[in-house]
Amino acid sequence: MVALAPATLAADVVDIGYIDQVALSNLPRFVTANRQVATYKAELDRQFTARMRGVKNSNDQARIAQEFQNKFIARQREVVGPLIARAQVAIASVASTKNLSVVVDKRIVIFGGQDVTRNVVDLFNGVGDPVPPVNTPPPSSVGFVDQNVINQVPKVKKANDDFLKFQQEQSSAAQQKMRSAKTDADRQQIFRDLQKTLGDKRKQILDPVVEQMRNVIGDVARKKGLLLVIDRTNLIYGGTDITSDVANGLK
Repeated sequence: MVALAPATLAADVVDIGYIDQVALSNLPRFVTANRQVATYKAELDRQFTARMRGVKNSNDQARIAQEFQNKFIARQREVVGPLIARAQVAIASVASTKNLSVVVDKRIVIFGGQDVTRNVVDLFNGVGDPVPPVNTPPPSSVGFVDQNVINQVPKVKKANDDFLKFQQEQSSAAQQKMRSAKTDADRQQIFRDLQKTLGDKRKQILDPVVEQMRNVIGDVARKKGLLLVIDRTNLIYGGTDITSDVANGLK
């Protein structure tokens, strides 16, 4: 589904900070932790491959796959989780000190805002544990929407499911045509036909829902006096959650 929010932050949005999350992920503690997780996953993959040999029943295959997935998630939480929690406290502390109402990912910022990456890194690397701020984030003029929640709204979910089903059917039909195609030109035409068919269906099924979502988000933002609405994935700290308002507006 197409993104529901602006990709960049406006220059007139104040009291906003941003963080280079790539810089955070490259800190020695995170690098070491991620290396440990990668090593564990490699061993887990070998165990999984050995365990799956000879297993024919699809239910047993699914059960084993889920078992190993749970092991990986548990290990990841054990190793990386404490570092993420430490970083979150550091971000909240820096934001509170600088009176920021929201902190976002640097990738969506083109102009404006305060870069607090160095402040967060210094606090994260400090000897003691970062101290959580006493106060909660102040009211923010930046709102956010959790796309995962919106995607579960019946109207949105049906549009996504219908398009996915159509895409799978058309892709399968195109693959069959590809097998009998005699020239590269024929194959290219089959591919172009598939892209056009999918594009037309996307306009028919998805575009009206996306347009309605944008309108609902705009209405909610105006009522709440928000200057900007972004996707939840780009938010790091603070912000005004309007997910439930948008979901209700789509019902």
